Amino acid sequence: MSLRHPASTSPDQNAWVVIPLYNEASVVGGVVTSLLAHFAHVVCVDDGSTDGSAAVARRAGATIVQHPVNLGQGASLQTGITFALGHPSCEFIVTFDADGQHRIEDALAMVALARKDDLAIVFGSRFLDDRTNPGLAKRIVLKTAVWVSNMTTSLKLTDAHNGLRVIRRDAAERIELKQDRMAHATEIVLELSRTGLPWREYPVELLYTDYSKAKGQSVLNAVNILVDLVVK
Repeated sequence: MSLRHPASTSPDQNAWVVIPLYNEASVVGGVVTSLLAHFAHVVCVDDGSTDGSAAVARRAGATIVQHPVNLGQGASLQTGITFALGHPSCEFIVTFDADGQHRIEDALAMVALARKDDLAIVFGSRFLDDRTNPGLAKRIVLKTAVWVSNMTTSLKLTDAHNGLRVIRRDAAERIELKQDRMAHATEIVLELSRTGLPWREYPVELLYTDYSKAKGQSVLNAVNILVDLVVK
């Protein structure tokens, strides 16, 4: 599926980007700068970073909300969502990762789709086409996560742990995340499914960069997802 969004002369004033941020100082500045060319409001929730990530994101133009200690990605998302909803101009929330793996053109297309088809939720999926290759180990874990999510919610997704989402205000107002680590991704799907609001998946490409591979994020996140699915 491809949805072209019209070229805009000014950044979107009503779609707020929320970025959980933890120790991504070397890349977050570029992510924020690129987003601000298209979205007027980029909110980074600094989750107790120790590498100066918040300062880098602030210099790039992001609004910074800080946790004094590391509380986990779920808490960061909830903080960012609550902050954005506190502003009347916020019609949509775009959740976006700080590490450069998400493509801005996908976020723009998802917002355009939500507006065009009156959707409350658009989930990004790396498994609707073959552009993304997460590797065999992570693919198995992610597919397991999808199975667990689909067993516990009314939504039948192809990718339950993709951090790129577009959530309309009326859906976002019903989110109250309590899980912290990767389990929040299953929790947010469950809470959104309970809204009964219209939703759709959109094919996105995840960029597994040299940076993310060097940090070991692909394997580590896969292990975290599996642990959280078992423990939670």
